[in-house]
Amino acid sequence: MKKLIKKSERLNTRRELMSRKTKVLFSIFVAVVLSMCCFTITAFAADDPLAVVNNLSTFIFGLIRAIGLIILGFGIVQVGLSLKSHDPSQRANGLLTLAGGVVITFAKEILNLITG
Repeated sequence: MKKLIKKSERLNTRRELMSRKTKVLFSIFVAVVLSMCCFTITAFAADDPLAVVNNLSTFIFGLIRAIGLIILGFGIVQVGLSLKSHDPSQRANGLLTLAGGVVITFAKEILNLITG
């Protein structure tokens, strides 16, 4: 009797353990639990409030530098693709993205030069 049923039909008779909605809710639950339990960092208060502001400034400028490097890399890719396709408007956009990435990457140094 078992041999009369095709193999593909036998494989498709498995019952699903969780529905799609249950899987999505479970994955969200796992992400929330992991973020609350595993990814927490103890923050120690500093004695000097100016040190706290300087640390926050360093952290924010580090994020800005990372974003600038990503934009810089994207601009290099755009210029390379425009040289391959011989498209002048794409080349102009790539050069503008490249210049913007350089400015964003070195924003802290530019602000230090302006303020003295």
